[in-house]
Amino acid sequence: MRQSVSAIRVLSFAILATASLAGVTGCKRGVKGDYALAPEVRPLEIPPDLNAPGASPAAQVPVLASQAAKPASSQAPAANNAGFTVPGSKDEVFGKVGTALESVEGVKVASKAQLLGSYDVAFEGSDFLVRVVAVEAGAYISAVDPRGLPATGAAPTKLLAELKAKLAP
Repeated sequence: MRQSVSAIRVLSFAILATASLAGVTGCKRGVKGDYALAPEVRPLEIPPDLNAPGASPAAQVPVLASQAAKPASSQAPAANNAGFTVPGSKDEVFGKVGTALESVEGVKVASKAQLLGSYDVAFEGSDFLVRVVAVEAGAYISAVDPRGLPATGAAPTKLLAELKAKLAP
């Protein structure tokens, strides 16, 4: 008789332990997946048509000119009235530009930066940069205004024409 009471106790303890374990682990019957979670912690559901970009032309991202073009060091800048190309290395042409600027009457060089390839100049009431950039064909010399855009005013155009006459072959 003692053995049957002891077996009943062991069996009841095993049943109680299993029921307790199921209650502690959060096992719920009938609810599966993320829906069993509280709404605040459920993963965000994105409709399938919002996952892929649209095929309409309005949804297309335009290609930037800077992405479509070659690196600036290997390509000559776009042709405009604000520059010209001289054969030779950037450093060599930079020195020649400095000498040419000194010989032009009315030019005041405020500063120069050889690593940047630029001269900060004042000429006929205008302040702008004369830049020297390495390109495939040699070095490109241009005038740039304080905003970083090509300087196309009367003074920069006149100075570039004089530099071109002194430096171009």
